[in-house]
Amino acid sequence: MSNTMSLSGSAWVYGDNVDTDLLAPGAFMKGSVETMAEHCLEAIDPDFANTVKPGDVVVGGRNFGMGSSREQAAQVLRILGVRAVVAKSFGGIFYRNAFNLGLLALVSDQADTIAKGDDLKVDPAAGRIENLTQGTVIATEPVPDHLLNIVGAGGLVPYLEQKIKGAA
Repeated sequence: MSNTMSLSGSAWVYGDNVDTDLLAPGAFMKGSVETMAEHCLEAIDPDFANTVKPGDVVVGGRNFGMGSSREQAAQVLRILGVRAVVAKSFGGIFYRNAFNLGLLALVSDQADTIAKGDDLKVDPAAGRIENLTQGTVIATEPVPDHLLNIVGAGGLVPYLEQKIKGAA
């Protein structure tokens, strides 16, 4: 994967403490992860799962993904086509699960300057987001190469499979 990875999409903005139960509601844990994805964020945004588009970016405040260790919280976002989550801070387990499942997680103290519907161009290696709607640029913590490689492969398992095939 190239360190010049960038992506563009519309922003879906939420506040602080978006927990894993909001992302992957426990009431749907017995069903498929696809069914769970249909209910992603419905408690705070009933239209999200039906209107989010592939490539879009979810923006949160502090403690995004806090709560249980369920990896489905990151997985449902990927199923819905979300490419990245930008937040002021993340729950630690969600942060690692995101990368393991091929979802970028970007930390930015300026996440709260992004408005719903803003068109964003994200450059994770450079640690910057260009807000095309507002004509501004905000900083993120740059994503290390090894994590960009995992995301570029589609997650940790595909990344490791590629590494094993390359070593054989």
